[in-house]
Amino acid sequence: MGVVVLKFGGTSVSSIEKIEKTAEQAIREKEQGHQVVIVVSAMGKSTDKLVQMAEQISKLPSKREMDMLLTTGEQITISLLAMALQAKGANAVSFTGFQAGIETERVHGNARILDIESERIRAALAENKIVVVAGFQGITHDGEITTLGRGGSDTTAVALAAELAALKCAICTDVDGVYTTDPRYVTGTIKLEQLTYDEMLELANLGAGVLHPRSVEYAKNFKIPLEVRLSHGETSGTMIEEVLDLENTKVVRGIAFEDGITRITIHWSRKEDMRVSKVFTELAKNNVDVDIIIQGITGLGHGNLSFTLKTAALLNALAVLEDKKGEIGYEQLESEQDLAKVSIVGSGMVSNPGVAARMFEALTENKVPIKMISTSEIKVSTVVPERDMVKAAQVLHDTFELEKA
Repeated sequence: MGVVVLKFGGTSVSSIEKIEKTAEQAIREKEQGHQVVIVVSAMGKSTDKLVQMAEQISKLPSKREMDMLLTTGEQITISLLAMALQAKGANAVSFTGFQAGIETERVHGNARILDIESERIRAALAENKIVVVAGFQGITHDGEITTLGRGGSDTTAVALAAELAALKCAICTDVDGVYTTDPRYVTGTIKLEQLTYDEMLELANLGAGVLHPRSVEYAKNFKIPLEVRLSHGETSGTMIEEVLDLENTKVVRGIAFEDGITRITIHWSRKEDMRVSKVFTELAKNNVDVDIIIQGITGLGHGNLSFTLKTAALLNALAVLEDKKGEIGYEQLESEQDLAKVSIVGSGMVSNPGVAARMFEALTENKVPIKMISTSEIKVSTVVPERDMVKAAQVLHDTFELEKA
């Protein structure tokens, strides 16, 4: 019937019992007539343990050697899973990322996939084998082992699905789908049956931790149907595709929120002295990612620039800006921490005016201060005090009646 790619994260293969359940699920998929490729992460918290061991030796270990170390975690999982499949009577073979032909750029710790030479996988599938591939890893053209960074196994799975023209890619995890927002913090949430690629990409970028944005980008670019579903269950999950059924086009589909946000504001005494491009050029050179950006000019001709970034990047950003103060030409620099970002997302927003006004009105009525605003065709984000983050998410979930989505 075609190729199906299944991806199982660390919690789904954290014990021998769970590895055996994963094998059983793969066999059920095989029995439905599909060719099956499984992508797995390292078992449980084993990657964290490897990092801790490295840090006992060096506080700043070589990135190359860290990649050599961390890729061993997935290698353990693939071999055990292949053994479990074989013990249950299935024909199976395991491949590391580089055995699977995953070629990456030469960037240790956060490499991007450049190409996949899939002949070895295709040959194994032709021999009626279930193929087990290590996620999160690849190899450069000149033979250096690399890792793909956070969410790397998701990216491996979707990239393989694209290369093999798979019928779908299922991300099997410890939740049974994508919810209207995080049910651990907000009441009344429900599982969404469908989302568009763009909606899922916005939710992922805005803090929803179910999928890594890079994997959603791959799925969108290659039109791979993506399913988020429970690892060891029979129920269907959330399908992520290009177009939704007509009955699933609610204006706001989901809410994402993220803490640990800081706002930096730069002041110039004269608007003519503002060197905005220089600010972001220097930050980019030092790998500082910024998010919401607002530029202002006062009636007195003063200029200011505000932008948000992860609090973890604050010290690096301040060091860069202070080092380049003379070139940027600013007068004053200030930062505000303990902020959060709360966002509403929905493809229906583009044709429904007044959604943003309704959002701001609800937050104001519930005394949630709005610090900054950012919009696109399918999302509106606000920066609020971190202490009000969950309250804001709950207010917006209720305001847009997402419990009825």
